[in-house]
Amino acid sequence: MLTFGDATIDTMTDLDPFVLPVDLLFPGRSLEVLRAHAAMLSPHHVDFDAETILLGVHSHLLRVNGLMILIDTCIGEHKQRPRRADWHQRQATGYLTPLAAAGLRPQDVDIVLCTHLHADHVGWNTQLVDGRWVPTFPKARYLIGRTEFDTWQAEEAKAPGHHNHGAFNDSVLPVVEAGIAEWVDDGFELGRNLSLMALPGHTTGQLGLCLCEGARKAFFCADAIHSPVQVYQPDWASRFCSDPEIAIATRRTLLDRVAGTDDLLIPAHLRQYSAMKIARTPDGFAPDWVP
Repeated sequence: MLTFGDATIDTMTDLDPFVLPVDLLFPGRSLEVLRAHAAMLSPHHVDFDAETILLGVHSHLLRVNGLMILIDTCIGEHKQRPRRADWHQRQATGYLTPLAAAGLRPQDVDIVLCTHLHADHVGWNTQLVDGRWVPTFPKARYLIGRTEFDTWQAEEAKAPGHHNHGAFNDSVLPVVEAGIAEWVDDGFELGRNLSLMALPGHTTGQLGLCLCEGARKAFFCADAIHSPVQVYQPDWASRFCSDPEIAIATRRTLLDRVAGTDDLLIPAHLRQYSAMKIARTPDGFAPDWVP
């Protein structure tokens, strides 16, 4: 658990490690340029021998102002994801165990924030009950970026079920049909000192969350940063970014905003650590781990 002012932040892990070949995640890039940073990146974030990037798939449970806010919902169970064996028809993952350990039930979650609608961020939005996809967190408001939803809805209209592992149909539409989805935009306020911020590039409408407690800030930055290797190499755009150039610009702006301050970045896929601060270096930026 990470304490930040009056807030607490728990990490709920759905898959760890999530292993991707470097050339799959960052096409055309070589890990050799990161060898000088091996002490910081290995063994939790990079396997230099196997030439892989090591990610985790996490949600963050933010408790603040009397609210229980779940940020992203990972991969889920029983979902048809045949293109990824480690996502396909998963069962008994234990994802909800940390919630129970904290004395909470799914119906105690007040808000589910979907930073974007990729399959590894919305899977636990729903669960399979008697052959139907129903909201996992039935009393929550599911906050979905208006631009993000419109983009994926348009893609579905062109090729139903083809995009994004079919996640729109099994993990997004059911919460819309249940009447608990709410469309939000950049600047939307979830509560005191809690505001959404646009982080475009990875997807058109990706949103982050700023927890602003006095002078310090914590930024839940979703997939604006997939891996700490992108702190050292901000120009490494992932294969899965809808607009790589905008993604790079968003990442550089975010890093520059927090570098040299006491502010925190909390990416969705960071392993081993709860968050990171950013230090300025002669060459750019470097991560400073926060347990």
